[in-house]
Amino acid sequence: MDAARVVILREILSATEWVDRTRDFARSLRSSTRERGGLLLVGTPTEEPWHLAAHLEDEARYGGIPEISPTLVRWSPQADAPSHLAVGLDRLENARRGETVFVVAPNTPPAALLERVSDARKSGATILSIDTGDQDLEDLAHDAITVPETGLVTAPRPRPLPDIVHDPNAYGHAPSLVIPDLSLPEVSFEAVQHLVSVAAGENVTAPGGKRRGFRDRLARFLDLVSGPAPER
Repeated sequence: MDAARVVILREILSATEWVDRTRDFARSLRSSTRERGGLLLVGTPTEEPWHLAAHLEDEARYGGIPEISPTLVRWSPQADAPSHLAVGLDRLENARRGETVFVVAPNTPPAALLERVSDARKSGATILSIDTGDQDLEDLAHDAITVPETGLVTAPRPRPLPDIVHDPNAYGHAPSLVIPDLSLPEVSFEAVQHLVSVAAGENVTAPGGKRRGFRDRLARFLDLVSGPAPER
């Protein structure tokens, strides 16, 4: 999902609780981590959150928020992997106050992970999770977002009824009131991660004391990638 689609998704969800919820969660993420490298991002043995790690790293760079630059904690890093890809589960055992263990679990987290998360919490680390409703994990988390495996089906904002249209398939070919489908698409586990990463880079103070929103940062990102628009 690219940045433009995230903008569209947030517009669609603006009438629901999910934009505010992911903003609240992102606020916990920013406030609980005090320094670069202290955000420990870990998944399950079969699903490591590579994509979320990349997006958080982008938000950290473009938003000037080094504390949300993640350390990807891996289950079985290769011995010859570069340093940023060679951090194993033992890093969780050294988590401390001022650091955050962020668990992303689209499937059931194993007991070995829960034990390490529990130890990290006892050591003073903040525990955050995005999961599909695992109660053991959520009992350990200071803040958690649950994404049901079927996706989040949210109610749309009430809208005026549409104009009457002629439906030739209606009984007797009489004019009938056709109500379009206003239900929102399911919000997937991946989409929630995008919403959180975008929110993590929001509301930071830009030079001059101005609060930088997502659209400002998107424009800055496009400038960095393709250069500023030519002057007319």
